[in-house]
Amino acid sequence: MCGIVGYVGKKQCLPILINGLRRLEYRGYDSAGVAILSDGKFNRTRAVGKIDCLADKLKGQTMSGTVGIAHTRWATHGGVTEANAHPHAACDDNLVLAHNGIIENYRELKEKFLQGHEFKSETDTEVLAHLIEAHYKGDLRLAVEQALAHVHGTYGLVVMHMNEPEKIVAARMGSPLVVGVGDGEYYIGSDTSPMLAHTKQVIFLDDGEVAEITPDQLKMFTLQDEKVTKCVENIEWDDEQAQKQGFPHFMLKEIFDQPRSLEDALRGRYDLAEGEAHLGGLNMTPEQMRQVKRVVLLACGTAYYAGLAGKYAFERLADLPTEVDVASEFRYRDPIVDDRTLVFGISQSGETADTLAALREAKRKGAQVRGIVNVIGSTIARETGGGTYIHAGPELAVASSKAYTNMVAILLLYALQFGRLKRVSAATGKRLLDALLEIPGKMKSILEKSDEIKKIAEKYQGARDFMFLGRGINYPVALEGSLKLKEITYIHSEAYPGGELKHGPISMLSPEFPIFALMTQNQLYDKMRSNVQEARARQAKVILVATEGDESVKEIADDVIFVPPTMELLEPLLNTLPLQLFAYHMAVALGCDVDRPRNLAKSVTVE
Repeated sequence: MCGIVGYVGKKQCLPILINGLRRLEYRGYDSAGVAILSDGKFNRTRAVGKIDCLADKLKGQTMSGTVGIAHTRWATHGGVTEANAHPHAACDDNLVLAHNGIIENYRELKEKFLQGHEFKSETDTEVLAHLIEAHYKGDLRLAVEQALAHVHGTYGLVVMHMNEPEKIVAARMGSPLVVGVGDGEYYIGSDTSPMLAHTKQVIFLDDGEVAEITPDQLKMFTLQDEKVTKCVENIEWDDEQAQKQGFPHFMLKEIFDQPRSLEDALRGRYDLAEGEAHLGGLNMTPEQMRQVKRVVLLACGTAYYAGLAGKYAFERLADLPTEVDVASEFRYRDPIVDDRTLVFGISQSGETADTLAALREAKRKGAQVRGIVNVIGSTIARETGGGTYIHAGPELAVASSKAYTNMVAILLLYALQFGRLKRVSAATGKRLLDALLEIPGKMKSILEKSDEIKKIAEKYQGARDFMFLGRGINYPVALEGSLKLKEITYIHSEAYPGGELKHGPISMLSPEFPIFALMTQNQLYDKMRSNVQEARARQAKVILVATEGDESVKEIADDVIFVPPTMELLEPLLNTLPLQLFAYHMAVALGCDVDRPRNLAKSVTVE
């Protein structure tokens, strides 16, 4: 949520800032603004709406300058107005600030420190700007450190002061910040995407760190003003990877990326001859792995549904009791974990606030914690004792697609890695890996049906309710399909295990309430067929995902999308794709903003 961009160097910074904001649009926002030090004063422009609205407002203005900050806001405190948009200024306009996060004690700070200050917005962020101004005595970094000592909450912030014209101070607590290192210049961003066109050399701030940035140097400190030495890291992604590459939307591109991104996730992580997986980031010896008696998977949204699919693999292959928790609820129920519990936090961004908080709680209680994330250098990656990058590449559409399938694949590999120490033979492991290596090719055959799925979506675009059904490992697929539909089309949708239909939800069915059912040929095929026939008997329209060659399903369905056969544990890797394409084509047909659906953000860094 929200996005920060900053630049310190010798170039004109306005184009850098605006282009950087465009790279951060996927995070979700409702207003945007820039502040540039120009001719001895801050030139600050803000606008409600898309970045194009800000760009239109800037036309004709002279905003020359080589130091500046910019921001996209997702409203938390105060409505969507220009006055509430960032960057904010303090009383005398000598200080400007942009901020991601929430200052929980902003009311107390106003009452204690800021009597007599004039406020022009409803935001907690403006309080922070005034608080730093109140502590300023000629050293901006010290003022930031002293002000933040009184702050409770989360923040990623960048601040400039007119008296220190070639300097930006950045600080982080719970909301990510990255500094890109150039030649006599530095870039600041909420993530690496704004700077990939300029540099791949980056430094990630950790919680409680402050960066003092000028064109000549970067200095790092703790909030207690102790010097910090940080390593420069190299980012693998390039700017071209983050573009649409000819697709009309990022989401469609990312759906079509899945065969390649899955290959990237698997590469080098298995031994086909021995039927083994080896994910080195686990950082555990075989003996330590044998000591694990329970697995807990923590995640939110799409990552949670990937975890539900992973539960089947861990219990079936590794013989390990596995619990999947919604991360936002985990730490509020006094969870029972110990040093024989292995806890995985699953998050595309690696910055999901609820998942990070849940992992910290598990760690406090003595569990072993690991991360499964997409973003290199993210907080979850750094704060856990190891884990795995899913290597999905940049995912810029808010609704996740390729990250989901890569998460499922990594969980399958982990389950196999544990399973080979216990009950899984080399021959069984090899069969699983052989089938897994066939998945990218089978994904391509499903993607070739995109136009066929588009016609089905357009047929049902008038529906205002949907129900998704699945059984066994396809129940999490149904949940994910339902989420995708409601995320990007705003159509009401629910998902249930097929066996639950007759325990209440069947009362909703009618010719105007279509069913989207997963009925591939596995051990629950006959059960699922009965559930579909129950729906059919209530005159509900039925769309089926079925196994190629199963022509009998046409008798009980209005529309069928066929997918190639595979092993049951691998079905989510295939069966999810038709649901992603259906949601995408439905959203396009309805004229929705596919990549940036309303009210949503890619990286949810507040609780």
